[in-house]
Amino acid sequence: MRTLWNRPLLACGAIFLFYQPVAIGYTPPVPPKISPATNLPNQIYKWRNQQIRYQRAGPVSGRPVVLVHGLFVNSDHWRKTIKALSSEGYDVHALDLWGYGYSSKPPYDSPEAQAANGENGRFNDEYPEILPNIELGTPNGKGVRVRDIELRHPVGSPYNFFTWSELITDFCKDVVRKKGITLVSNSIGTSSVFQAVIDTPDLYNGVCVVTPNFRELHSAEVPFSNLAMPIIRSVQKTLREKGQSLFDALATPSTVKQILMEPYKRRDAVDDTLVQVLLDPLLLDGASKVVFDTLSYSAGPLPEQQLAAFPDDKPVWICYGRDDPWTPAARVDALIQKPAVEKVIGWDGVGHCPHDEAPELVNPFLLEFLKTKTDIPSRLNPMQALFGGLF
Repeated sequence: MRTLWNRPLLACGAIFLFYQPVAIGYTPPVPPKISPATNLPNQIYKWRNQQIRYQRAGPVSGRPVVLVHGLFVNSDHWRKTIKALSSEGYDVHALDLWGYGYSSKPPYDSPEAQAANGENGRFNDEYPEILPNIELGTPNGKGVRVRDIELRHPVGSPYNFFTWSELITDFCKDVVRKKGITLVSNSIGTSSVFQAVIDTPDLYNGVCVVTPNFRELHSAEVPFSNLAMPIIRSVQKTLREKGQSLFDALATPSTVKQILMEPYKRRDAVDDTLVQVLLDPLLLDGASKVVFDTLSYSAGPLPEQQLAAFPDDKPVWICYGRDDPWTPAARVDALIQKPAVEKVIGWDGVGHCPHDEAPELVNPFLLEFLKTKTDIPSRLNPMQALFGGLF
């Protein structure tokens, strides 16, 4: 059960620990005025009648970069990246995906949540909810598996990659308000970022991935899925309905710190600030329900399938830690075969969250991409340059 259960549920600091009953009449969380991780003011974007928390740093005239976090964490996980990129003159935004951090997280089956669902109206004859005969990689990076990919969330939750991808694009249009936006993703946030570029390619100029996630609980990834998926979904259902005592027992800073020690190869990066900024939002009203919904998400797009359909003129660079216990290094290296992927680099002695473990490696990698692949200022007229390339 470890391969199919424990590892993917934690993806990049994903702490699936907490269950709290949600009161009738959901009220969005109130974030602290200043983030303890970044010392930046927390700002609010109103999206589809929902609250989205974000942070911004750097000059408004800088080239735009948007950071998208991994599963069950939030924008504070980019604490070292925000500082590095903004100090180099980039206009950096990091948002909490809907359902995470200090963004709204209403019950998935509530009318207000369903109204925001990115799956609404998406599937049709041209875009079916099951993609047949899709080629996926293997852990050794040498083989190919052909699978059907289920896209629709199995329990109908609006907390899915299509919703998050639409949020990213709307955020870029409404808040960032620039052309040629570079997206930077970590772990499972990569699927949301890839989908955003596929759906709205003209808004973006490329993607830097800090550790992709192959989603081992996806029905297309589970070995012998016809036999295994009913068992997995039964466990998921049990957690959704009866997980309170387990999560309450584990909801302590010391336990969270111990859990983070598995994906982090460089354990000195797991400091008290990291534990606080990841734990506090997970204790908010409604957070545990989103966790359970996501644990039931054995569908949706997968990175290799998305890269096969990726726009040719949107370059993708990928970096990762070779000591990541959850992501097969050879499978990541094999992504270089995808047409849009120009560079893949792995570092020894680094785990699943290189941007927080080894910023001295990741930040130069990101800056190299930004400096060599983005030439927005040279294409702006003087008025556009003055106002940061606004639409």
